Amino acid sequence: MNSLKLQISKEAAKWYQKELDITEPTYLRFYVRYGGFGGNIPGFSLGIKKENPENIYSSAEIDNIIFYIESKDVWYFEDNDLKINMNRKLMEPDFKYI
Repeated sequence: MNSLKLQISKEAAKWYQKELDITEPTYLRFYVRYGGFGGNIPGFSLGIKKENPENIYSSAEIDNIIFYIESKDVWYFEDNDLKINMNRKLMEPDFKYI
């Protein structure tokens, strides 16, 4: 059983749908990248890209978009879940590691 839970609000999913011009069912991968800010581990951050999965560890489906995290990126979460909501002040997704 996977211990990492990926939760994304409908509002955040709609933001990705609009920003990435998604009009058909697709996969969106959250992946670990070197650099950036606001991540769970200093020096790393999460990126997102349209990509077919190889080995999904955790996923959430909203409005025909499957958001997912690959098994090879689980180390980044350090036994935390990822919860994504909209930051209404900044009008962009807000990542929480809980």
